[in-house]
Amino acid sequence: MNGVDREAPARAARGERTVCLDELTGVPARERLPPTRPMRPGRVERQEVEDVRHGALSVIVSFDVPTGRVGVPSCGPTRTEADCAAPVRRTVESDPSAAQGHLVVATLGIHRAETRVRDVAAVSGLDADLGAKEKRGTLRSVARRAAFLSDPTHTVVFHDTPKHASWMNQVAIWLSILVRKVLQRGSFASVEDPRTKVLAFIADVNAPMAKPFRWTDRGKALAA
Repeated sequence: MNGVDREAPARAARGERTVCLDELTGVPARERLPPTRPMRPGRVERQEVEDVRHGALSVIVSFDVPTGRVGVPSCGPTRTEADCAAPVRRTVESDPSAAQGHLVVATLGIHRAETRVRDVAAVSGLDADLGAKEKRGTLRSVARRAAFLSDPTHTVVFHDTPKHASWMNQVAIWLSILVRKVLQRGSFASVEDPRTKVLAFIADVNAPMAKPFRWTDRGKALAA
């Protein structure tokens, strides 16, 4: 997985893109009832646990590996096949001149959906019969769809993170920053409130502070 990230600058020089995709589900629009007690000398900020829940969001974002810029996310109440397909289409449409796109995703069934296979076939200029889901052809099984999506000859190529290692997807690191800085200690009066704050945070980070992550791990096994 680190190899995909390390090769991203060289790909960018050839006109290719390397983008990570991931989602943060069940983000609560939680309004804290007692007011937060602000930090003061010798005392940390204090928050009470009593709250009201106004619903939840699923935030789906893309992270451009060479630049560190975050793509316009999908922020809504669900994480359906259509919701996950939208950021992929936006990623491709945001730079139609790219020679090839490499998308890093977690090993979830929703990332091997029929919609995604058809989108990749369309942008790759493939007019072959893809078959029918759970019946025949490329769409018949998850394994066949996964093999199609990872085909290196396509215009868009998907790379799965190793099982139980989704933290290696760089956008997961960025989402952890979003949680700490915006969501974890926030108080939201409506379900639109966290959405507005997430979009504002992305805009602020992209403008002056976007920068790529730098891996320090070289894949060497730890000493026993």
